[in-house]
Amino acid sequence: MAPKKAQKKSNESINARLALVMKSGKYSLGYKQTLRTLRNGKSKLVIIASNTPPLRKSEIEYYAMLAKTGVHHYTGDNNELGTACGKYFRVCTLSITDPGDSDIIRSMPGAGGQQEG
Repeated sequence: MAPKKAQKKSNESINARLALVMKSGKYSLGYKQTLRTLRNGKSKLVIIASNTPPLRKSEIEYYAMLAKTGVHHYTGDNNELGTACGKYFRVCTLSITDPGDSDIIRSMPGAGGQQEG
């Protein structure tokens, strides 16, 4: 029972940080815009919904690896990710280019790939 509660707590903190990014930062919603920001090297963090098709997911992960950008796999599906972004539509992937007041990039595990290079 404890792991499930910890999972819910971390999910809520991600949602809160995501809401702060939506309010004060810059982001791109959607697959095409995410690939565009990764190719241009502007993306700082990529968030992928859990029900993203495997081919699309692996392609985004590959681009992120080339761009030395962190990838976070969101535990909810694309409906929940869209709701967490404050939108009334589904969001499969989103790319954060400027976190604004949020500490989402430092808090995500594996997202600190910029310090090494």
